[in-house]
Amino acid sequence: MKYLICGLGNIGAEYEYTRHNIGFRVLDALAKASNIVFTDGRYGATAEMKVKNRQLLLLKPSTYMNLSGNALRYWMQKENIPVENVLIIVDDVALPFGTLRLKPKGSDAGHNGLKDIARVLGNDKYARLKFGIGNDYPKGAQVDYVLGNFSDTEEKELPEKLERCNEIIKSFCLAGVQNTMNQFNNK
Repeated sequence: MKYLICGLGNIGAEYEYTRHNIGFRVLDALAKASNIVFTDGRYGATAEMKVKNRQLLLLKPSTYMNLSGNALRYWMQKENIPVENVLIIVDDVALPFGTLRLKPKGSDAGHNGLKDIARVLGNDKYARLKFGIGNDYPKGAQVDYVLGNFSDTEEKELPEKLERCNEIIKSFCLAGVQNTMNQFNNK
């Protein structure tokens, strides 16, 4: 069985450590822990790994956040991966920093990457792992906050949170979205 794990972010060194790029950072941590490397290809950088008898294709789209759907659709079609085997990793300002929430479907909640994926797929029935980045910003400063770097305190906590994301991703592929939600969402 094949799975497509897509971390959302923006390409370019200026975005590398921003809150909005947490999807890329989750996949980078998983790749490092699994001793695999990303290679640049059409619509993004990909890496392949196995978890037991499951094949995982990790994708970091090179289309910028607001066109993520194009990259996702391309790799779903190329690798013949059904939407129920797709997991999107995304930042969420509505959740406190480090809070992780797996959802089987749902609205885009104003997130441009999710909005584009729903537009391209024609629905919002795809799993997503939301990584809380908090909302400690003054009114009107959301863009600067989201495109800003994590604080030093948050950076120190990130390795543990990234490891937890790795566990959730593996569980999603092995046990399914519902069992993984039951195991991880309340912790």
